[in-house]
Amino acid sequence: MIDFFKDKTVLVTGGCGTVGQELVNQLIHKYSVNELVVLDNNESELFYQTEKYRDHSHVHFFLCDIRDESALTRKMEGVDIVFHTAAFKHVILCEQVPHEAVQTNIMGVDNVVRAAVNAGVSKVIFTSSDKAVNPTNVMGTSKLMGERLTTAANVEFRKSGCIFASTRFGNVLGSRGSVIPIFREQVRNGRPLTLTHEGMTRFIMSVEESVQLIIDSAMLAKGGEVFVTKMPVIRIKDLAEVMIDKLAADYGHDPKSIEIQEIGVKPGEKLYEELMTGEETGRAIELERYFVIKPAIMKRFADIDYSYEGIVSDKVENPYNSANEAALDHDELAQFLTDNKLL
Repeated sequence: MIDFFKDKTVLVTGGCGTVGQELVNQLIHKYSVNELVVLDNNESELFYQTEKYRDHSHVHFFLCDIRDESALTRKMEGVDIVFHTAAFKHVILCEQVPHEAVQTNIMGVDNVVRAAVNAGVSKVIFTSSDKAVNPTNVMGTSKLMGERLTTAANVEFRKSGCIFASTRFGNVLGSRGSVIPIFREQVRNGRPLTLTHEGMTRFIMSVEESVQLIIDSAMLAKGGEVFVTKMPVIRIKDLAEVMIDKLAADYGHDPKSIEIQEIGVKPGEKLYEELMTGEETGRAIELERYFVIKPAIMKRFADIDYSYEGIVSDKVENPYNSANEAALDHDELAQFLTDNKLL
């Protein structure tokens, strides 16, 4: 499978984000892409990335915003595969300025699709979120629209021959702005850990797992699917307790002296997440590590053979709600954090 990218030119949007950086790193060192184009609108981070890979002559970094379709088209010329990871991801910020979320997370996806078609790209993989399932906030709604645009592109631009598919993430632990860096800093300072609600549960994955999902999706995609990784569930309160237990002494604090303070659910925030809706389970396929959700209007995709190696079941009945799944216990959670170098 590593040879899949050997002779290909790959483009990554949002290459300076947590997932984007790891994707770039793996495409260079593990998958040995022929040429790699990295786009981001974060000038400073782009500069640091350019310096980091200055000895890799086949890697090119460009300042580019996904809101600019013409710029995207120019950068995609000669590209075989596009990984679209650029997005606004913070729920509260998207709630405050929905228009900005629409411009980046919805219109930006449409720009990527059209630029890929205009440039003759062969495959586009869009990175979504479990918040797109029965969304209660702007961020999740925008990601759902991104999925819909990506799936529809297979029909709307059928003559282009480009394959479009989506991947649906859980919470990437350790990513910038996620709860782990916040909890760590609070433990470091001996302050109470701020918990929005003690009953909150989440599906989790490491950044390495998220990138593996992206890579595998590119290899498996036939057109219009949404790929979902099977993920463990945690209670956020358990995460806070484990981090206090494992880190407090390292920062010179008695674990018993650090409290957990409940501050209330943020606007648009859900107490649980879902991997699939009940309707989606009826058109899902289970693989060993993933679920594959086929398009809703299958008659428009009748010419695509959705067969994959290692199918576990062609029937999925459980929509996988994090509130209803068994959560990792403290020891299992501590091991997950240790194994993924999150402590």
